[in-house]
Amino acid sequence: QVHLVESGGGSVQSGGSLRLSCAASGATYSSGCMGWFRQAPGKEREAVAFIDRGGGTYYADSVKLRFTNSRDNAKNRMYLQMNSLKPEDTAMYYCALRPDPTYWCPALDSYYNYWGKGTQVTVSP
Repeated sequence: QVHLVESGGGSVQSGGSLRLSCAASGATYSSGCMGWFRQAPGKEREAVAFIDRGGGTYYADSVKLRFTNSRDNAKNRMYLQMNSLKPEDTAMYYCALRPDPTYWCPALDSYYNYWGKGTQVTVSP
């Protein structure tokens, strides 16, 4: 049974920073794609950042140069360092995993097999 657990969310002021963590268990973590999606109230879920088995990363335009996605395969963890946060970053952030051994990690929520329950990020003006 695969489990993903997010942590690190919270409330910060605009310009602040947070570091999200996703802990994975029960899966062949190191060879697959992992990523972050977010969903704000009343809005559709959107892709944020993804990282492939080799550490290659993808970022949504809205977070480029502000967010950094990384993974520690030895610890089965993925991290999202979020700097220069803006009120529009306010959302529930979800960790997602597709454990297949691939370097193709698209920004499509239907591609990912496993999801965490999310961690809330709130950025005040």
